[in-house]
Amino acid sequence: MASKVDYQAGKKHGLQLKNQESELDSIAAEFAGELDEATLSKYKTQFMSYDINNSGDIDHYELQLLMEKINQPKTYLELKKMIEQVDSTGKGAINFRDFIKMMTGKTSSILQKILMFEEMGKKSEQPKGIPQKKSISDLP
Repeated sequence: MASKVDYQAGKKHGLQLKNQESELDSIAAEFAGELDEATLSKYKTQFMSYDINNSGDIDHYELQLLMEKINQPKTYLELKKMIEQVDSTGKGAINFRDFIKMMTGKTSSILQKILMFEEMGKKSEQPKGIPQKKSISDLP
């Protein structure tokens, strides 16, 4: 039996991302008085990049992938402890509301420190292309 192939999976994924983004925007609106729009947008982009399956939560597996990506592999128990420090709902995952509280320092955690160091460790954007010609007057 041949199963029916769904050729619209990309469209469904795009809709799922839009739905997740609108949900995150509504949560971010709760923090609009405390944080500026650029910071909230940065946190939303970060969260969406860490939430691989677009579930709206960062679970153990996604946190493990994040830690391995930044060369800080952790055991299951260490990941569980990191999540417990931040998780306010008790479901064993970090939702966007918890993520914002963690990143703004309202909840101090090991994960917050690691993510801050990861952000600091990113290379700044280098100029691309051919360097500009310099004249003698440009020399010190």
